[in-house]
Amino acid sequence: QVQLVLSGGGLVQAGGSLRLSCAASGRTFSIMGWFRQAPGKEREFVAATSWSGGTTSYADSVKGRFAIVRDNAKNTVDLQMNSLKPEDTALYYCAASTVLTTIVSQYNYWGQGTQVTVSS
Repeated sequence: QVQLVLSGGGLVQAGGSLRLSCAASGRTFSIMGWFRQAPGKEREFVAATSWSGGTTSYADSVKGRFAIVRDNAKNTVDLQMNSLKPEDTALYYCAASTVLTTIVSQYNYWGQGTQVTVSS
């Protein structure tokens, strides 16, 4: 059974940092990504990485602040979030795909989501 289990998240003040972790089980995936969804908004792409970690992609809104880190030995992918802003507040999801893409529908497996709240 394929599962993506998230940990991390919580409440942090603006300017602070949080680290999210996603552990995959059941199989390995060539592409792992992070998405987020704020209340009343559509789910949006945050970051993605290839199997080797040599190819990454970031949304413009998080470039220079967030880093996606993959550990294939543990079958995990982390999202290190620095310099957090109130507009980063959202439910964060990890997801898996076979294509390095920003398109939500091309990710076949999803974790349960974890809340990140950034206070001003």
